[in-house]
Amino acid sequence: MQFIPYLNFNGNCAEAMAFYAKVLGGTQGPVMRFGDMPPMPDMPPVPESAKNGVMHTYVKFGDQELMGSDVMPEACAGAGYHAPQGMYISIRVDTVEEGRRIFDAFAQGGQVAMPFAKTFWSPGFGMTTDRFGTPWMINVFDEQVAR
Repeated sequence: MQFIPYLNFNGNCAEAMAFYAKVLGGTQGPVMRFGDMPPMPDMPPVPESAKNGVMHTYVKFGDQELMGSDVMPEACAGAGYHAPQGMYISIRVDTVEEGRRIFDAFAQGGQVAMPFAKTFWSPGFGMTTDRFGTPWMINVFDEQVAR
């Protein structure tokens, strides 16, 4: 079994996923756009303003993936975009330096919930929501505490 986070964005999915690939050292997969979808019976046509939106893409990190898409406008497919609530994507890294680098990149232009610092369980931990609205926890793995 594998868990794959699937993120929704408010029109900036392509930018966000390219950013995650760069910061986390991943490989960007194909980007499928809403405008590429064939017409579907019983569905309204994709509005012109949404055609460049991302229908689906992913970033691959070794054997793991992070998937994402833009949310269709309310007039086309429902409720529109809502910021994530009640969840974080947790990243475990091996060094404080790597944790600090990732945290600082995600915190830039975002909102820090807990500054990156030493805790009783980790030599480096922090919580931030990035400028795209995705909440992250960055945790430096400590083998001594994990036992």
